[in-house]
Amino acid sequence: MKLKFFLYCFFLLLTVSCGSRKNVNKSNKKLEVVLNESKPKKLPSVNQEKLTKALVRSNPKLNKYTLAYIKKYAPIAVQEMHLNRIPASITLAQGILESGKGRSELALKSNNHFGIKCHTQWKGERVYHDDDEKGECFRKYQFVETSYVDHSAFLTKRKRYAFLFSYGVKDYKKWARGLKKAGYATDKQYPNKLIKIIENYKLYQFDNVKKKDFKVSKTFTKTYTDEEAKEDVASKYLDEKYYEVKKGDTLYSIARKFKTSADVIKEINDLNNNTISIGQKLLTR
Repeated sequence: MKLKFFLYCFFLLLTVSCGSRKNVNKSNKKLEVVLNESKPKKLPSVNQEKLTKALVRSNPKLNKYTLAYIKKYAPIAVQEMHLNRIPASITLAQGILESGKGRSELALKSNNHFGIKCHTQWKGERVYHDDDEKGECFRKYQFVETSYVDHSAFLTKRKRYAFLFSYGVKDYKKWARGLKKAGYATDKQYPNKLIKIIENYKLYQFDNVKKKDFKVSKTFTKTYTDEEAKEDVASKYLDEKYYEVKKGDTLYSIARKFKTSADVIKEINDLNNNTISIGQKLLTR
């Protein structure tokens, strides 16, 4: 009887010990920090309060959530414009559209305002969400502002978006159409939706905010002048081989033409599926 009792106690102790170790490991995994995000600093006003009040006076039926979004995130959009030459109007319009005015599940739970997916190089936290396909991997951020900074990095560091930087920062229509051409979205109406948001809410006014009137943080990347940007884009096109998609083209036919594979073209152009559109520029090597 004593032997049975001793064995029972020994087994119980062993079980508790194993369980404790398992909980510790699980806890450590949960506390692991992969992406180091800096706490956002308060940015100077870009007269967003004055603009939104004027918009409401001229059209009381404008969406209150969109107006609130503009008031909150216009300064970070202007900062990214001066740092990376992406029109503030485009960044704001994309944020409004992609995040459902900041109210989508992806935006609320993951602070991802631009629908940016994980891709192979992403080392930060991730969340899985149904989009073009079921259970796709999306980036998760601690702060919304990090999503804005990552959006700029996403456009400036990928070669398929290089041609956009030959456009002026006030040419939001070209940028809207160029984003679709480069494959940012599969929705054929994507450019029209961006342009409509920009014009209905006069977001183009933020493209006019001068750098001297806005103190840009020095902790981010350098700002390009128009000439530097054009030279940079030109050099990228000389060094890399692009192909403009024509009617009847498929990923597989393009891959055969350049003696490569469809998977390689998808990888170097950050494509998530086989969908391509006429006029889209694809990197082929």
